[in-house]
Amino acid sequence: MWATPPQPLRLQFRRPPGPPPRPFLPCRRSRLNRVAASQDPLTSLSRLLWGRALPPAQLVLAVRHGWAAAWQLLMRQLAPSDPATGAFTRTPSRFPAVVGTPSPRIHLYVGLPCPWAHRALLVRALLGLEARIPVSVAVPGDDGAWSFTPDSPDGLYGKRKLREVYAVRSGGFEGRASVPMLWDAERREVVCNESIEIVKFLCGLPGADSGGGLDLWPPELRQDIDRWYAFIYPSVNNGVYRCGFAQSQEAYDAAASELFSALDRLEAHLTGSRYLCGDRLTLADVCLFTTLIRFDLVYNTLFRCTRRKLAEYPNLHAYTRDIYQMPKVAETCDMEAIMAGYFKTLFPLNPGRIQPIRPASCDRESLLRPHGREALSSAAGVPLEAAAVS
Repeated sequence: MWATPPQPLRLQFRRPPGPPPRPFLPCRRSRLNRVAASQDPLTSLSRLLWGRALPPAQLVLAVRHGWAAAWQLLMRQLAPSDPATGAFTRTPSRFPAVVGTPSPRIHLYVGLPCPWAHRALLVRALLGLEARIPVSVAVPGDDGAWSFTPDSPDGLYGKRKLREVYAVRSGGFEGRASVPMLWDAERREVVCNESIEIVKFLCGLPGADSGGGLDLWPPELRQDIDRWYAFIYPSVNNGVYRCGFAQSQEAYDAAASELFSALDRLEAHLTGSRYLCGDRLTLADVCLFTTLIRFDLVYNTLFRCTRRKLAEYPNLHAYTRDIYQMPKVAETCDMEAIMAGYFKTLFPLNPGRIQPIRPASCDRESLLRPHGREALSSAAGVPLEAAAVS
């Protein structure tokens, strides 16, 4: 055999003519891997499916119809409406009147965003009843129900939800647990949860106002107060809700027209009268104020009450500032709680929960500007029938 092994043959390959080959690189991550690694998976998924173009028309239509059906379902629970017209119909209070004489141990439940509860809180403050009537402040929960937190607890029973307080009563409770609610702690019973009846009851308590001379429900003006309330409740107090919770264009148009006609009428009336019933603050003013203080803050945008802002009504805005500047009133107006209670809670109206910037007209500095309505304090009240706007 060979003394030394033969050398292996060396094969030489010639490179074919053309550009040099690209250097080897690791393969790029797949599109699915990029979706998984993205910090915004929804955006990445949409680009994976249809690039940077608009979503397919079929998907847009499906989501639109699906959202509309879900919106109507939610609205029918949140804001019951007339099936024939789509007009909002407010659910009657379960305990609409004070029956009998409650025990001295009464407790008030309120929520700061709510204009109806604000009435009771405001009358309690104006009449100096803070020491006599303790209060628990509920806050809107994520599910929309009035709830209590460590920072705002139930002062009587330590419950987590207001409906649990309602359920303490001997007959139990089913339905909406609303505010304001006046509770008899001794009898463990709801006294009333209708705001206008609660404030009338507070006005009749012995020693209300502690000698300050303020009578919000004087016998000689009760007929006028009731007449004004019969006008402002459906058109203004509930009118803003009829705009915001309307479930048809026709229902909204009718509510908005009635609302702004009423505001025009009130603007004309307040040209010559400091308050609704003349030169004395009454329950009629309290009930109107708690809606007006929220108008530019919430109702103008969220509830689509957009024809005019309150700040565009010189007399109504000055009238609102007049009441706001009274002792103890501003302390009952928590603007941040009001805005959060609407924009972050009413999911069907604001699903993104984005809270807008507070309007300048609702800043404390603006509300403390001179109102100049002292000059009208000796003017006689104009009857409601004479206040119509031509």
